[in-house]
Parts: sequence; structure tokens; C-alpha cells
Amino acid sequence: MPRPSLPPHLGSVFTVADARRAGVTPSRLRARDLEAPYRGLRVVRADGFRPRTSALSAGETAASELRARAIAFARTMPANQYFTHVTAAVLWGLPVPSSLLRDTFGRLRPLDVGVFSPLRHPRHAGVRGHQVRPGSARVIEHGLSGVRLTTAASTWAMLGAVIVDEYDLVAVGDAVVREQMFRDDPPPLATPDQLRAAAAAGRRVGIRALRRALPRVRVRSASRMETRCRLILVDAGMPEPELNFAVRDETGELVACVDLAYPELMIAIEYEGEQHLTDPAQWAKDIARYEALAAMGWFVVRVTKSDVFDGASALVRRVRQARRSRADV
Repeated sequence: MPRPSLPPHLGSVFTVADARRAGVTPSRLRARDLEAPYRGLRVVRADGFRPRTSALSAGETAASELRARAIAFARTMPANQYFTHVTAAVLWGLPVPSSLLRDTFGRLRPLDVGVFSPLRHPRHAGVRGHQVRPGSARVIEHGLSGVRLTTAASTWAMLGAVIVDEYDLVAVGDAVVREQMFRDDPPPLATPDQLRAAAAAGRRVGIRALRRALPRVRVRSASRMETRCRLILVDAGMPEPELNFAVRDETGELVACVDLAYPELMIAIEYEGEQHLTDPAQWAKDIARYEALAAMGWFVVRVTKSDVFDGASALVRRVRQARRSRADV
């Protein structure tokens, strides 16, 4: 006997309560074409949470799936619960390391859900509950998704207990306070002062990591890789480069906005993301920009992901050699 169709208005993700109000029977809600990822929620298996594009990286795919799960789960959350830690960071679009999104077996991270003490944190499958001290975090409604979550500043402060790599903790802080450098950029999610206030709010797990990271946060870093590149150079003893530096010609016309720069030596350091190599239009723009910089006398050091993660010493050597050669000119 074929199973009855679900009411179309329920969509592919719906709560058990909504289904029951629409007349769906308990046996239909137990059918094999439905998943029950969280208590009180059903998902049509054919649709699921996974992104339908293969253009995303593994980290982007995991973040997209976690975001979709959180938005769906929010339909069943009581008013005293909210998203925290890594889940809140993903909802804010912050660059958390992909290693935090899946475990070694490839399973997606449980949703981080918080409550203020003395309430007991939620305990059920697919959820990692957190009991949060009142006053140690602020909770708001996300403007786009409409879900309740910790503010971007509070989220960053919570990540001090989760992110073990200082460079990544700084990169998330950079993303939170990033100023509007380009026309389509959104406004910053918080100010550096708000980061400092969030870190100092109450007794905080990970406070030492936060205190080390705070002085290194900058408002003009446009990506995680730019942050890591900057910190690698500074930790090697070189001066801190300027970030997203506008190079202009003699008429004041903008020639390029370079990722990192030593303007006094006319050295530009440009990070080449994977899209730069796979997108012909972007590649053509890059070539034209580098030629224009070279014509003005700039030396461009091009950096890739492998340079940042596997070849930091070689990167330092290349930039140091460029600085020496330019200083001798």
C-alpha cells in the first residue's frame, strides 16, 4: 500500500507539531522517507540538508549543512534556548576551522545550544548543550535567519575555549570587526571594544587565549588567509604589513587594492585562493592587476594555501628576500 503524501505546505523540513496539526498520522511520521535528525523535527530524505553544489570546499559544505540544520532545529527550540559557540559562529558567517565542523569519522558537529544558568542545558541527540552564566554573554535575534544566538562578540569570546590555534582565533576576531572596505561589504558585526568587553565578561574559559589574541585583531583583514599570512610574517620578526592597501597612480586612480603591503618598499603580498586558479575571468583580472603593479614599480609576492599551511618558512624567506632587495634599490 503506497504511503500517503505529505501536505505540500509542510515543505521538506517541518516540525512534528505542524505535521500533526495538518492531520499527518504518527505512523506516517515514522516512515522511511523521513529523517528525524532532532527531537520534534522531520526532514524529507530526498532533500536533506546537504548543499546541492559541488563547487563548495569540504569546510564550506559542512558549514552550509550545519547552518541549515540550525535553522531547522530553531523551529523546535523553546524561548530560553539559543545557539552558541561554533554553531553561532557559522550562523554569523565567521571563518571557523573546518576541523571543528566534522569529527574524524566525518560526522557533522552537534548543534551548540545554550541556556542561562540555573536552567539545565538540553540533552538529546545531535545537540551539545551549554549552561552559560548570566552576564557572560548577550543573546539577540539574527537579522537574516531570525534565530536566537549569542552576539558576534560573545560568540568570539566563547570560541576561546574551543579554537586551539591562535592564528584562527585572531582570524575569527578579524572577521567580527572587519570594517567596510569595499562597496558591497556588510557593516562590522562588532567593534574591537565590544570584543574586549565580551572577553572580560565574567569568568571565561579560554581567557588566556583571548588575551593573547585581542591585541592582534585588526579591522582591515579581509580573510582568514590574509590574517594567517600577516601573523606568520610578524612572528618571523618582520614589520607588520598594511592590510588591503590601495595602490593609486599619479592621477589618483585606483590601480589595485593589495592584500598586504609594505608601501615604503613597494612590495605587495597577494593571496591566491583556489577560485583565482579555477575562474578564467578572475585569473585574467589578476594578471592585468599584477602587470599594472609591475609597471608602477611594485614587486608582487604571490601566496597560496600551501605556502600558508605547509611552507611558512619558505614564505618568510621569500618576503624577507624581497624586502632586502628592495631596500638596496
